[in-house]
Amino acid sequence: MSTENSTANFRVRRVVTSRAGGVSEAPYDSFNLGDHVGDNAEAVDANRRRLAREIGVEPNHLVWMEQIHSRNVTVVTEPTDEVIEVTDALVTTVPGLALATLSADCVPVLLSDEQAGVIAAVHAGRIGARLGIVPRVLAEMVRQGADVSRIGAFLGPAASGRQYEVPAEMRADVEKHLPGSATRTAKGTPGLDLRAGIRKQLLDAGVTGVAEDPRCTIEDRALFSHRRDSLTGRQAAVIWMDPIAAAEDN
Repeated sequence: MSTENSTANFRVRRVVTSRAGGVSEAPYDSFNLGDHVGDNAEAVDANRRRLAREIGVEPNHLVWMEQIHSRNVTVVTEPTDEVIEVTDALVTTVPGLALATLSADCVPVLLSDEQAGVIAAVHAGRIGARLGIVPRVLAEMVRQGADVSRIGAFLGPAASGRQYEVPAEMRADVEKHLPGSATRTAKGTPGLDLRAGIRKQLLDAGVTGVAEDPRCTIEDRALFSHRRDSLTGRQAAVIWMDPIAAAEDN
């Protein structure tokens, strides 16, 4: 799935991958992009290189995070062959750098101020969302020249409130820190809808546009889900500013 938005200097592009189209073997079959889940390293590298090729960037322009369920934010200014350590959000103002966030139930959040040329990719799981990763990212984007009122947000596929069952105490705790996330599952048990909480958080912060991929990772077997399958792969949500597309438009 991809979306595009035009500006005078570049086009912001967003892509969400699925399970299909890679070389990983079961239970990571087949387009697993996570390098921390036990999959063969060569298979993961081949999948990541294919993703870079398909979106039209060099492999070292596709930037990956270690992702530790924190509220750490890192600004990226140049291509790298290394995974960005100890962070759950990437921000850049550099066209051609593609920022990737991995998930298999957590919420991938892609943000952009297209006028300022500032983009971000965020890994927002239950812990990170509770800790306030999203407000941290918005603040960093503003430091890089963005205006919150111009930022558009995209929330990728994640565990839905219909399926994300948690203890009542956990639901209450997350709701305290991320209002709007508490819900009841399809079974009538306590649940969390992290996308609903993050959407409210973004809108309350002044973000005016929030789009959402409504798919539930637990329900949709075309997607990886840790809660459904335990040992499994990771899909990616990627955002980048494509200067080549702008040149093609001229």
